[in-house]
Amino acid sequence: MTKYLITFPTGAMDHVSVEEMAEVGRAAHAVCREAISAGAYVVSGGMATEPGDLVGTDGTVSAGAVPTLLGGIAIVDVPTREEALEWAAKFAAACRCAQEVRAVMDDAELEAMLGEVAGAR
Repeated sequence: MTKYLITFPTGAMDHVSVEEMAEVGRAAHAVCREAISAGAYVVSGGMATEPGDLVGTDGTVSAGAVPTLLGGIAIVDVPTREEALEWAAKFAAACRCAQEVRAVMDDAELEAMLGEVAGAR
């Protein structure tokens, strides 16, 4: 199967009123519950609006930028892009904003490492 990153940009939900936000949260959680039950759910959530930490190649930490690209994410693990698009449509309806879908590239070596760890448990 392939993992797909489903995202929407910062500000995409600005049209949702404060009064409607609780219902949006319930609807989004319902989609997450459905994805969990289907075995497709990996992770999801809204992105914090404070600046991130930027960690340099030498390990130094400095203030990063305030996020502008990602307002929220979900990752699903499904057999086809079409199925990922179906999940994105459900998240779009729940969050009341369009969603972007991107495949996460497979890494056979990493999958082998994960398999070794799972077999050792």
